[in-house]
Amino acid sequence: MFLSITDVFKIGVGPSSSHTMGPMTAAALFLADLRGGAERIPGAGDLGTVTVTLHGSLAFTGKGHATDRAVRLGLLGMEPATFDADIAEALDADLHATKTILADGLPPLRFDPDKDVIFDYGPALDLHANALVFRAFDTGGRPYYTQTYYSVGGGFVMTEAELRAERDGGTTARTPEHAYPYAFATAREMLAMGEVSGKSIAQMKRANEALIHGGAVDAKIDAIWAAMDDCIDRGLATDGILPGGLNVRRRARAIHDKLLAERGTNQAQPHVANDWMSVYAMAVNEENAAGGKVVTSPTNGAAGVVPAVGRYYRDHCVGATSQGLRDLLLTAAAIGGLIKHNASISGAEVGCQGEVGSAAAMAAAGLCAALGGTNAQIENAAEIALEHHLGMTCDPAAGLVQVPCIERNALGAIKAVSAASLALRGDGAHFMPLDNCVQVMLETGREMDAKYKETSTGGIAVNLPEC
Repeated sequence: MFLSITDVFKIGVGPSSSHTMGPMTAAALFLADLRGGAERIPGAGDLGTVTVTLHGSLAFTGKGHATDRAVRLGLLGMEPATFDADIAEALDADLHATKTILADGLPPLRFDPDKDVIFDYGPALDLHANALVFRAFDTGGRPYYTQTYYSVGGGFVMTEAELRAERDGGTTARTPEHAYPYAFATAREMLAMGEVSGKSIAQMKRANEALIHGGAVDAKIDAIWAAMDDCIDRGLATDGILPGGLNVRRRARAIHDKLLAERGTNQAQPHVANDWMSVYAMAVNEENAAGGKVVTSPTNGAAGVVPAVGRYYRDHCVGATSQGLRDLLLTAAAIGGLIKHNASISGAEVGCQGEVGSAAAMAAAGLCAALGGTNAQIENAAEIALEHHLGMTCDPAAGLVQVPCIERNALGAIKAVSAASLALRGDGAHFMPLDNCVQVMLETGREMDAKYKETSTGGIAVNLPEC
């Protein structure tokens, strides 16, 4: 089991990794299938029309997450990592006018953006709450090709066959197995390998990454951090009202200005460190809510926690170094990979415990590593942070990644730092292993009512203020 740091931390676009980035990627994969000579349904003529049906959480909160727009842009050739907002607006406007997709290597495809993205509000498909069914028809309206994709969180997309194979314990074409030197699949294995090798979690992760990225590991990590850091800066410099209709005002810039004004005045309370962590996280998630450029950490909905803790380490912690920041991200990615492999990072599948809870565990482990923690202390930090997010629901108001998501990232960052600090005060010995906590998170998510798992049909989502 291995997920690269570039898989866990994907540079993409808001507001949602599973509801925006995933569907955009799925649309691109569908076009690739068609270009690659996907086996057409017997009796079909020439390719002519495309439709897509959204199921489960993608249907219930698709409007709030701009899922329909993401699908359109994916069919128009856009990808999350290279997304350009100005180009996107022009392409989308042209599609609405022409109702035709012009894709390289394919004939003109009829596609009415107002009719051919279908929201199915019935029961979710069996394998996952986030499903898209793409259908192609020939020029006479007969079925030509059909494929089902699942957006499984963090921007990851799998076909139905791939997801079934993974759940049966196999591998997929897009997740090949290599002879990684430290292919730990559980935290227990990770600790055992560290004990035998004498290496830290970051060192083991780096050795695995070198198999993929060669001598460019640091460059990859630095690019990820630069994107996170830039996102914080944009959020701290921008104010106004977030899109979507809730009229939520950006607050990060005003809070940041107040924090800067307090410096050197002896007026700051001892807990001001919490405000700095909070404002960094809120800056990121306000950018995400506005559809800006963010890094999945491990998802867009939880994109503020790891960057906030990284900035806190760099700018506020004694003895911070560039290498320490790299170790923070490497360690965080290792923990994120374990959680995704053994449970889920999808709010639609297990609630926000799988998003902000996972992000807090990652950030806690990373900070503990950067501050010199042992492998046992790092595992303890991750467990503390995750344990105290168990049961957290995903109930965004109006399906927008704004309320309670923005503040939730701020509190996730605070919990992460507290967890790292507590772990560093101990020797790494603790009662509940991280693996057990991850399993509890999965079981809790499976038993959680669907209305609390990113459908906007329960909890905060339906308790809007009267006005």
